[in-house]
Amino acid sequence: MSDKYNNGLAKVSANHQPLTPVNFLRRTAQLYPQRTAIIYGQQSFTYQQFQNNVHRLASALTARGVKKGSTVTIMAANIPAFLDAHFAVPMTGAVLHSLNTRLDAQNLAFILDHAETEVLLLDSAYSEVMKKAVALSSRNPLIIDIVDEDCLDADLLGTLEYQQLLAEGSEQPFSPLITDEWQAMALNYTSGTTGNPKGVVYSHRGAYLNAIGNNMVWPLGENSVYLWTLPLFHCNGWCFPWTITAVGGTHVCLRQVEVAAITNAMIEHRVSHFCGAPIVLNMILNAGDDITSQLPANIKVMTAGAPPPAAVIKGMEALGFDITQGYGLTEVYGPCVVSQWQTEWDDLDSDKRAALKARQGIRYHTQEDCDVLDPETMQPVPCDAETIGEIMFRGNTTMKGYLKNESTTEEAFAGGWFHSGDLAVKHPDGYIEIRDRSKDIIISGGENISSVEVEGVLYQHPAIMEAAVVARADEKWGETPCAFVALKPGKKVTEQEIIDFCKNNIARFKCPKTIVFADLPKTSTGKIQKFILREKVKSMFALDKSA
Repeated sequence: MSDKYNNGLAKVSANHQPLTPVNFLRRTAQLYPQRTAIIYGQQSFTYQQFQNNVHRLASALTARGVKKGSTVTIMAANIPAFLDAHFAVPMTGAVLHSLNTRLDAQNLAFILDHAETEVLLLDSAYSEVMKKAVALSSRNPLIIDIVDEDCLDADLLGTLEYQQLLAEGSEQPFSPLITDEWQAMALNYTSGTTGNPKGVVYSHRGAYLNAIGNNMVWPLGENSVYLWTLPLFHCNGWCFPWTITAVGGTHVCLRQVEVAAITNAMIEHRVSHFCGAPIVLNMILNAGDDITSQLPANIKVMTAGAPPPAAVIKGMEALGFDITQGYGLTEVYGPCVVSQWQTEWDDLDSDKRAALKARQGIRYHTQEDCDVLDPETMQPVPCDAETIGEIMFRGNTTMKGYLKNESTTEEAFAGGWFHSGDLAVKHPDGYIEIRDRSKDIIISGGENISSVEVEGVLYQHPAIMEAAVVARADEKWGETPCAFVALKPGKKVTEQEIIDFCKNNIARFKCPKTIVFADLPKTSTGKIQKFILREKVKSMFALDKSA
């Protein structure tokens, strides 16, 4: 029996085009060509100029051999070229691969190799570490130096500078070379709990949907002024490069994420929105009345990366900020769960309001499903705020999978859901709240730190016999690594010597801030019981204002 709704009705160019967020720029540049798109220091770009630079970059990369499936890597701070790349690279059919600027040379070299980098756009501020990384890597990419006026004395690794590359291109409209919305668009590496980082692959469809979802749960208007404190390398800035552009807002780029630069930009540019980890909120909260009293009223903040303490939310709202908490992972394009505010909570006292806002919340419209499931039965846990399960996702804003890692992808998608590894409860209203992390990841300043990786470095120390790393609560960073170590018989070493050893062997942000010398509790099979160490940390280092 024929289907009357499909018989003779086919997908053609008139009724079916691949969904991709790169098309947002074309509409905004047509609608608001003279509106300010990007501000960076003394530089300013209209939407027409922004689009011209994107077309130049896309055409120049194509002329130099970039094509569908190519990997174009960028190592940069939050600068205009990074925004250019978010549109130009996917337009060519290539994949935009953003490097974490806080990684060490060894990790960067692994990632360059694994991603098969062909072109490297390199902010000159990171030339030193990338010189080492490229030397350790087997790749020989075309390196394009992005020379910043604040880093004029840096060594240049490439044969071509970014402005020279743009000059090779054309301002003429560049038709995106995107034939399938399932096509890979972006690649982001997550800090794994064991082994090497995993490459998370995004599709055009997923990025398009999450960019729209951002604006549905956290509305931005055409007059929005958005401050880039969130690193653009984090899940492609949580898809906000595309969201802000879609609504015709202004991107305010910020190289250094430190309190004076943040607050000065807020005051100078009358910032209306920004995203960031709780550490950024805490920096502002402790900036001093002389600064905070000058800030624009009702700045809207989306925070994620680590569950923010209710006290921080309460303090920020007392300063006049409007806080929204989001939750997500690299594998789901950044936040796709939001602590959506409800009007019936408006009259609650500040403590209750902050506690409600500290919950992770409910899924975006554009993420088809998010639930807390029993990982054994794969059934939802009751909405009793007590029964713990694992947060799981399924939908169009879940990653394509892990690059060149089929077994890990299959494991992550077992049972038809993406397993987050985060343990949570569900409240009677269906909002989820994280209670623990099953994979021992430490989230410090919004960065994931693998406890296993840090332990691996500690075990390299000649005086250390055993080591285990757990999270210690920290008012500034949210969490920092706390290392429990047992020394070899007859060996002596100080806490500072161990910390210095780690600094010489791992990225500094991953280094333990605290060393505890103790025998490590073990099971009968010799496995270290980390849950006991976590409880010991809580009792030893109670987090308070005097800590």
